[in-house]
Amino acid sequence: MNDPLVYLNGNITPLSQAHIPVMDRGFIFGDGIYEVIPVYQRKMFRSDQHLARLFRSMDAIGIPNPHSKQEWLSLIRQVMDAHPADDQMVYLQVTRGVAKRAHAFPAEMVPTVFIMTNPIALASDAARNNGVKCVSMEDQRWLHCDIKSISLLGNVLAAQNAVEHGAVESIQFRDGFLTEASASNVWIVKDGVLIGPPKDHLILEGIRYGLIEEICAARQIPLQARRISRAEVFAADEVMLSSATKEVLAVVQIDEQTIGKGLPGPIYQQLYAAYQEAKAAS
Repeated sequence: MNDPLVYLNGNITPLSQAHIPVMDRGFIFGDGIYEVIPVYQRKMFRSDQHLARLFRSMDAIGIPNPHSKQEWLSLIRQVMDAHPADDQMVYLQVTRGVAKRAHAFPAEMVPTVFIMTNPIALASDAARNNGVKCVSMEDQRWLHCDIKSISLLGNVLAAQNAVEHGAVESIQFRDGFLTEASASNVWIVKDGVLIGPPKDHLILEGIRYGLIEEICAARQIPLQARRISRAEVFAADEVMLSSATKEVLAVVQIDEQTIGKGLPGPIYQQLYAAYQEAKAAS
């Protein structure tokens, strides 16, 4: 669809006709939050968890939630149903709204709500079979990465760094410890144990983080959440990315160093297979 239907502030309209005032604080300050929900065979995947995170993010920065959960689901469904693809990626954005430009925000603002969807773009068969390359860099973002903010300049620059190095992702470290990639959570495996960074303000807790916890519990895969040093990442038996579009994806090289045996490993294979089962059962 060259001009798909989207939702903006109470109206379903072609994307080309969707406009916001230039004084919207999302445009001026990046003052807003967003959420992304994958859709498989026209069914939203883990929508409860995604909407819960949307609501947490709004609450964290003081944007009043303009809709009930059921209203959100109804609006999303309208946009989904207007799109021909069965597998989609729904994008939700809420900004604080329109006001005179001033850093502090006035009371009783009306949030701007935008919803669109596109066909989902998943990892290729080659990436699944062979794994992917990443690069490392220092994490230079702000200290509230747990909020899914539209202020994504740090993530944008990290993603561009990966592109410029011919890599899929930039894996970031803060003070020598793993945080996350530009748009993915990062996991390592050592001696059969899956290890992820703690769920704190230094990472965005991906919805797949909770799913991987459930998979590990069901399949009796040992799991730890703790700080992970840079040396541990490079010495890992396996490294993985997780996100809505990557699902679970094996990393076989970081910078110029091979990870493990240089191929997707057995824990990755188990997690990916279980992920597909969870999608089929949704």
